[in-house]
Amino acid sequence: MKLALRVVAFLLLVVVVGGLIFYRYPLWVADQHTRFHLWRRGVKSEYVEVAGNRLHYFEAGPGDGTPLVLVHGLGARGEDWGAMIPALAAQGFHVYVPDLLGYGRSAKPDVSYSISLEEQTVAQFMQAVKVPRADVGGWSMGGWVAMKLALDHPEMVDRLMVYDSAGVYFPATFEPDLFTPHDVAGVKELIAMLTPNPRNIPNFVAEAMVRKLQRNAWVVNRSTASMVAGKDLLDFRLHDISQPMLIVWGAKDVLIPLASGETIHRSVPQSVLDVIGGCGHLAPAECAKPVIEGTVEFLRAQPPMHGGEKTFPAGY
Repeated sequence: MKLALRVVAFLLLVVVVGGLIFYRYPLWVADQHTRFHLWRRGVKSEYVEVAGNRLHYFEAGPGDGTPLVLVHGLGARGEDWGAMIPALAAQGFHVYVPDLLGYGRSAKPDVSYSISLEEQTVAQFMQAVKVPRADVGGWSMGGWVAMKLALDHPEMVDRLMVYDSAGVYFPATFEPDLFTPHDVAGVKELIAMLTPNPRNIPNFVAEAMVRKLQRNAWVVNRSTASMVAGKDLLDFRLHDISQPMLIVWGAKDVLIPLASGETIHRSVPQSVLDVIGGCGHLAPAECAKPVIEGTVEFLRAQPPMHGGEKTFPAGY
């Protein structure tokens, strides 16, 4: 009887302590859950030295698989590809997902964090992990980086994929400080821009998001300033993209509207456009099934797919 009471008391203590930890550090708990999920699926967490800076990256898939590099977006990190990394590795691709300089668990030196710098970071990362050529995909700001890499270093990119990508001019409906909110209302505004079906998150989680976003705000602000300046915009270079190209877009993306994806599609004659119905800017995470299906079909196609459009219905 005493033993049973002790066990019950211990379990209650664990629950109470666990609840307190989650209340104070909800994002840390969520991160540990994501990383454990990736580890269980065979995804390795690694570090590599790149131009004197320590870069974190995820790696998964068979050693002889086709190299595939995925580049995250503004204010993001490799974990944001969590739904796609193990799925693409299971399809036989050898997947590399770096945290860009200044983001995630990578070094944060005092630099510009421009699109050109992050493009250089990806190129140097590929050299550091001995991947001279790969299929390359990028999401949001990462799509901009991936397209610029394909243009500046075509010898490094076999097939190109972009997901709700930045990189061409469009009239923004938001202020640059959207990405570095100072309060709970700002966090909820950011989430509403990213997804058409925002969840009603508790205030303690939103407050934790404010603290996290503010810690890295200086990096995000430098990246944003570089993008707003327009020096690296690709509008007049897109026609020079020579690689087979897949463009994936959430039909309800209000952050970077589908019209931007259609502009890229018109400018790159060989590109394929996949529109994901019912989804917003977070298509690779929230609508992973059709995104993965379209990506695998594109990467496996022999000969490479050339032109065309496809729409996946909402809830596919």
